[in-house]
Amino acid sequence: MIEIDEQFKEFDRSVTLMRSFYEVQKNMMHFFQKTAVENGISIPQYTILLTIYPKKEMTQKSVGEKTFLPKSTLSQGVDGLVQMGLLDREQLENNRREMLLSLNEKGESFIKKIHFQEGSVHQVLREVVDALTDKQYEDLLQTHQQIVNHIKVQQ
Repeated sequence: MIEIDEQFKEFDRSVTLMRSFYEVQKNMMHFFQKTAVENGISIPQYTILLTIYPKKEMTQKSVGEKTFLPKSTLSQGVDGLVQMGLLDREQLENNRREMLLSLNEKGESFIKKIHFQEGSVHQVLREVVDALTDKQYEDLLQTHQQIVNHIKVQQ
């Protein structure tokens, strides 16, 4: 009987961790949505910009793979960002069916403006990070990486 109780304790710990991640994600999405709306873009468009930003350019297929956005949502989001002048889009020469998406100067300025905007998801997270010690921050990142690595192996 003791063995079963131990299994439930472990199950309870995993459920508690899952709830914790859910609460963080739910609250971050509130600020993510608020940030997108306040800047006149949709959540998928904001996701697309944040995905491309570190590399400055990516294929549309790669953006889809990283964001898990449905093709139609991705396509609509990209179309809107191109129309707003935040992204450039061109066909790849070696694959006419694939599009290269590039964050242009206007798009980069737009994202940088959002990063420093009061009340944006970036500012809220910066406040959280600033409240952590360096060790807490490093431990948190290390723990997240450990979880990610374990989950990847299970897929």
